Amino acid sequence: MKLVILTALGVGGATVIGSLLGFVFKKISHKFEDIILSFAAGIMLAASVMGLILPSLEFGGKYGLIKTIAGLFAGAFCLNLIDKLVPHLHNLVGHEDMEAHQKSNLSRVLLFVLAIGIHNLPEGIAAGVGFGSGDTSGAMMIAIGIALQNVPEGMIIIGPMLSAGVKPGKAFVIALITGIVEVVGTFMGYFAVNISSVVLPVALAFAGGTMLYVVSDEMLSETHGHGSQRGATYALLIGFTVMLITDTLLG
Repeated sequence: MKLVILTALGVGGATVIGSLLGFVFKKISHKFEDIILSFAAGIMLAASVMGLILPSLEFGGKYGLIKTIAGLFAGAFCLNLIDKLVPHLHNLVGHEDMEAHQKSNLSRVLLFVLAIGIHNLPEGIAAGVGFGSGDTSGAMMIAIGIALQNVPEGMIIIGPMLSAGVKPGKAFVIALITGIVEVVGTFMGYFAVNISSVVLPVALAFAGGTMLYVVSDEMLSETHGHGSQRGATYALLIGFTVMLITDTLLG
């Protein structure tokens, strides 16, 4: 349980660390952001498969494949529904459009931040479910991938808020809240699978589906639209390889 608490704080704290860096580096180049996000995408891709989907099949029993597939699509559909209600990153507004509108449209900037906060909940649940499965090494892989994604995400929410007139202290508090959402999600996922082992395979697959959705629908689309897709692709492969090595060493 102690490790779960530390991980929850670490995953949520990554957003806070990113927001602090955002005060220092108010404008981040697309190339840098694409490389970091792609590296994180590679880690999350490996973590979702090795730490969530494969264990889901292992714990599923007789109808394990059906449970895994059902949970996988349920997770993806859940985030798809959230996207329709509160569009995220690429669906909301591009960086250039954000810069053009942020000074005159504070509500749009806050919607941008709200969308990130909402998407942090299922990511936190994925981290918690990983620990609930009892596979500590796999859970750590998932948490590392999510945390690495949260750092640049925390960085990019500070600039728009400051430009829109939000005071630095208030901007930091808002970023902190998005991180707290992830901490809450981590405990939700952990306790949900500990209450009943019956839901474990579905919960694992559900968390894997949410992570795959984030990687495909948000991270890859964000990193391959600014001319640095080649570097982003290799960064993804490096991230995936890092997780393969980590899983082998910890396994």
